[in-house]
Amino acid sequence: MTDTNKPKTPTGQSFKEQILAELEEANRLRKLREEELYQKKLEAEAAAKRTAELLAEYEEQRRLEEQRVTEERVKLERQVQSALDDIRVEKLAVNTKELNEQAAYVTRPQEPSLEAEEVESLNLSPQEETVELVQTQNLSDLVGLADLPEEELAESQVESGLEMVPEEEDLVDTQVPFASDSVLEEEDRPAYSNKKEKTDSIAKKISTILISIIVILMLVTAFFGYRYVKGALNPVDSTSTEYVQVEIPAGSGNKLIGQILEQAGVIKNGTIFNYYTKFRNYTNFQSGYYNFQKNMSLDDIAAELQKGGTAEPTRPALGKVLVTEGYTIDQISQAVTSNANTKDTSDKTPFSRDEFLKLVANQTFINKMVQKYPNLLSGLPSANDAVYQLEGYLFPATYNYYEETTLEELVEEMIATMDAQLAPYYNQIAASGKTVNEVLTLASLVEKEGSTDDDRKMIASVFNNRLQQNMPLQSNIAILYAMGKLGQKTTLAEDAAINTEINSPYNIYRNTGLMPGPVDSPSLSAIKATVAPANTNFLYFVADVKTGNVYYATSYEEHSANVEKYVNSQLN
Repeated sequence: MTDTNKPKTPTGQSFKEQILAELEEANRLRKLREEELYQKKLEAEAAAKRTAELLAEYEEQRRLEEQRVTEERVKLERQVQSALDDIRVEKLAVNTKELNEQAAYVTRPQEPSLEAEEVESLNLSPQEETVELVQTQNLSDLVGLADLPEEELAESQVESGLEMVPEEEDLVDTQVPFASDSVLEEEDRPAYSNKKEKTDSIAKKISTILISIIVILMLVTAFFGYRYVKGALNPVDSTSTEYVQVEIPAGSGNKLIGQILEQAGVIKNGTIFNYYTKFRNYTNFQSGYYNFQKNMSLDDIAAELQKGGTAEPTRPALGKVLVTEGYTIDQISQAVTSNANTKDTSDKTPFSRDEFLKLVANQTFINKMVQKYPNLLSGLPSANDAVYQLEGYLFPATYNYYEETTLEELVEEMIATMDAQLAPYYNQIAASGKTVNEVLTLASLVEKEGSTDDDRKMIASVFNNRLQQNMPLQSNIAILYAMGKLGQKTTLAEDAAINTEINSPYNIYRNTGLMPGPVDSPSLSAIKATVAPANTNFLYFVADVKTGNVYYATSYEEHSANVEKYVNSQLN
């Protein structure tokens, strides 16, 4: 027997049962949190391991580059040393050759002895003859000195009292005391000229080698610098799909952001990032939490930093699905197959078009959604009348999907977003006497007919005025939907010649009132315009086919004139 006097909670449970249920829920949430923290720990360890690998790879690459530069420098130093050795050898050869030439000159065969009368004819005194013989004897000593090594040659010079300095200036100034000095000077001039030419040639060779070394070093430095900068501008790993979560503190400059990104392994070099973003004039980077990928370029990273991060860490998405304002379910079925997170059109989501169309028509799924979101879906159109019961109930927005996201979860998120957007207007809609389905149905027409917020409010007022006077809405948008062409490109001629006699509940040329349900997913702007339209007396409107400007009228005659002026005349 149960105790009916026990206090009950509003849900019919006893306080004990409620407490146990809350404890169980808290325990479940705690376990989820622990699992989430453990997963983040694994991700952090993986990121740290990858960072260590990248640092090791970077150090190895830098070591190899330094080794190559060192080898190149040693090679150049050897070339310079070889050139200097050649210069020394050549200079020594020149000095030796000059000494040999001088020795050969002083030891050349002498003329036969002059007879006494010839001596007298030359007016040589015995003293002069003696001096000449002494000089000849001294010069003969040079013959043996020419072939001696440099050290022994110097000692011999000291002992013999001769001075022989193998420098260019000394050789020029040295005069051998021959009796005929003018003849010796004439013979020494060719040797001096040849030596000067050789000296100039050696100087030019040294200059050429030094300039070549400098140019080579500059080219090597520029080459490795270019390779280093180019490598730093490329993504860390162009094939990686891994996400790295990074926090950018408030007030961070380009330099600090570069250091944070480099440390996280998102970019290769923070200094290059700093200079590159300044060169490209990337500014206004925002703080917050970011989920970057290692395959992102510096431009992509800069673009994300300008958009801004999140206040709290968020789970990185595997991709995104973009539902554009005014899309029909047929168009959404195609959109869910494309990853909007990349510009690559071949990048697809794990969802298929057929699975999506099958799900949105699944009655079990629809009934489940009606129970979860009664304020939004309680007035769904009948499955017998509407093409798709959920047409117009999937809010146009960008939706993230993750590795574990199912197609059912994705579609439910679209429905939940529409419910959240309409929540502030549920009371106002109920006070107006309309249902949520009627508002969304009318908003789906306003979405396609108007392009600006003001036009949408005016067009919504025209539709409301016609409904109040029980006039057909007469919008081609509903006819195109009935024909399966809404969202497809049509010409002005095709639009003017549209079949307004089509047998369909969406033919609002023949039928008064609204269609069974929406024909597309209206934007929040179109919904607001429908909930709070402008206050006018207009019953007609037409848009200029060239400018897009909308012209309104209160009478059919005025409207006909506008159609002729802004549509028919343009067609002709």
